[in-house]
Amino acid sequence: MAELTYRQAVAAGIAQEMDRDPLVVFIGEDIGAAGGVFKTTEGLFERFGPERIRDTPISEQAIVGAVMGAAMTGLRPIGELMFSDFFAVAWDMVANQIAKTRYMTDGQVSLPLVLRTANGGGLRFGAQHSQSVESWAMAIPGLKVVAPSTPADMLGLMAAAIRDPDPVIVCEHKALFAVKGEVPDGEHVVPLGQARIARPGSDCTIVALAAMVPRALEAAERLAAEAGISAEVIDLRTLIPLDARTILDSLARTGRLFTVEENPRVLGWGAEIVSIAADEGFDSLDAPLVRITAPQVPLASAAVLEDLAMPSVERIAATVRRRLDEAR
Repeated sequence: MAELTYRQAVAAGIAQEMDRDPLVVFIGEDIGAAGGVFKTTEGLFERFGPERIRDTPISEQAIVGAVMGAAMTGLRPIGELMFSDFFAVAWDMVANQIAKTRYMTDGQVSLPLVLRTANGGGLRFGAQHSQSVESWAMAIPGLKVVAPSTPADMLGLMAAAIRDPDPVIVCEHKALFAVKGEVPDGEHVVPLGQARIARPGSDCTIVALAAMVPRALEAAERLAAEAGISAEVIDLRTLIPLDARTILDSLARTGRLFTVEENPRVLGWGAEIVSIAADEGFDSLDAPLVRITAPQVPLASAAVLEDLAMPSVERIAATVRRRLDEAR
C-alpha cells in the first residue's frame, strides 16, 4: 500500500480514471499548470495535457454549463468549483437542468459527470467560503452526493463517481487535505452507497460524514477510556445513495443513535437519518434520537467562534455521555 494525503488522493483518483478512459476530461479554474488552488490537481496537466485538462475563466456558470454540454455529447467530464459555496452561483443549472435531464428525456440523454468542490469549515475562511453544501445537493432528486473522510475513500469514491452514469457531486473537505492514509495499490474503486463501520461498538451508534468522522472516532476513544462506553462509529461516505441498512442494523445492536454533522441544524442530513431511524427502526430504540450539529448561523472567520459552532470532539463525547447517563 502507498501512503497518500487526502489531496494527493484526489489527483490519484482522477488520474486513475483518465488513464482508464480517454473520454474523461477535466475543466476548472487553475486546475492546469497551477495544480489547483488547494494543490489537489498537481501533475495532471503535465500528464494528460491541455486537451484533457482545461483551465477556465472565473465563472461557475461557464464551468457547470460546459460540463453538462460535454456529458450530453458523450464525454465523461469532471468540473471543479473552487469552493462549494459557489454552487449557489450556478444552482439553477445544477438543480433544474443537470439533475433533471435524464428523467425529463426518459433516459434518452444521460449526464455521466462529476462536479467536485472544496467543502466545509475549520480553516477560518469565513461565512462565504466555509459552508457544507452536501445537504443542499442531497435534497435534489437526480443528484448523487459523495463526501469521503479518508485518502483511500477519496480515491475510490472519486473513481466510482467518474464511472457512474448519473451526475455526482463530490465534496472534498478542506480540513482533511493534509491528512495522510494508506491507499491500496492498483486500481481502487469504492462503490457508491456503502457506508463503512469505522469503529465497532455496542452501547451507541454515532453516524458521521467527512471531517466529522475523525472527530467522532476520537470522541469514541475518549468515551471508552473515560466512561467505559462502547460507541460504534459509521462513516456514511455517500449521502445519495444512502446506506440506511448499515445504520439500521447498527441501531438494532446498540439501541441508541447520534448523528454528527457540521451543517446548520435546520434540514441537515442528520434530520433525514433520524427520520429513517424513527420510521424504520423505532422498535430498536432504547433512547431518543440525538443530532449534534452546528447552530443555525453562518460560520464566522474568527477562530474561537468557528470552533464554538462546529461540533468538537469534546462536545460529541459530552453529549453522548450525558444522554447515556440520562437513559440509565
